[in-house]
Amino acid sequence: MSVQFTHAHGEHIAVGFRGVELLRYVYRPDPVAFESPKPYVHPLRTLAGHTVTGYRPSDHRWHKGLQMTASHLSGQNFWGGNSYVPGSGYQELPERIGSMRHDGFPVLTAEDHRAGLTENLTWIARDGEEWARERRGLLVHSVDAEAGSWALDWTIRLTNLRDEPLRFGSPTTAGREMAGYTGLQWRGPRDFTGGTVFGPADAGSLMGTRTEWLAFTAERDAVDAHSTLVFAHAPENLDPSVAIHPSHWFVRSEPIPTVAFSWAFFAEFALPPGASFAYRYRVVVADGVWDRDRVAAHLKDLPW
Repeated sequence: MSVQFTHAHGEHIAVGFRGVELLRYVYRPDPVAFESPKPYVHPLRTLAGHTVTGYRPSDHRWHKGLQMTASHLSGQNFWGGNSYVPGSGYQELPERIGSMRHDGFPVLTAEDHRAGLTENLTWIARDGEEWARERRGLLVHSVDAEAGSWALDWTIRLTNLRDEPLRFGSPTTAGREMAGYTGLQWRGPRDFTGGTVFGPADAGSLMGTRTEWLAFTAERDAVDAHSTLVFAHAPENLDPSVAIHPSHWFVRSEPIPTVAFSWAFFAEFALPPGASFAYRYRVVVADGVWDRDRVAAHLKDLPW
């Protein structure tokens, strides 16, 4: 059986398999300006139908499933919520909150066991100025009922529309220790709190580290089940001759479950006027408890 692709025009695109909606890509953004309106994926589900994303949790209303963000961008906040200010901490500064506008889907595809979209977006500062043009891609593939897993590839190509550099940073580049959140971010559901996080080697905490992949597994509430998510970089993301800037993991299992492919954890980088950068990411969504060996073997069988 192949995946099913449905489009509620003006609202969202959904991809399902055997009666389970695996993801819903919502491109009609939520209306609260302080939450940095932008498209997002929620819910994200396993093949067994277990939801593995959180949406507007009480601790951070601007956390919405899986979404592209930029917490510190030339003085604007495309993450949402309070902004970190050196010497003053987190401040409620609505004038800094930007948004991302959906401009259309030039490509929608559904064939065999794959379904995907290409989207045009514009990043807009709070004053209405258009700062960046994005070409985004999402692809659902490698649905494996026997393994209980499937994969989502997320790509981004961002171009600076301004006549000055765009400067990408994070709370850490602004002075807050080990708070490098920015880039593609996942927020887990409440029962992922306290889950197990591991990488390719037994190296302790992965916060602020650089590895090819990171896995997050947790026991679920309400059902007798576990779920595992694997976050993986495409090879060029970690290649200094290709990537615009080194990437590091921003990851917590407590007090909240979240992972971000941070592209500006410890230092800022600048995107010159008219220039572009690109990244490719993969998220494997699986039922059950996967260990390090199983994750490594699975990723080896999913070539880029």
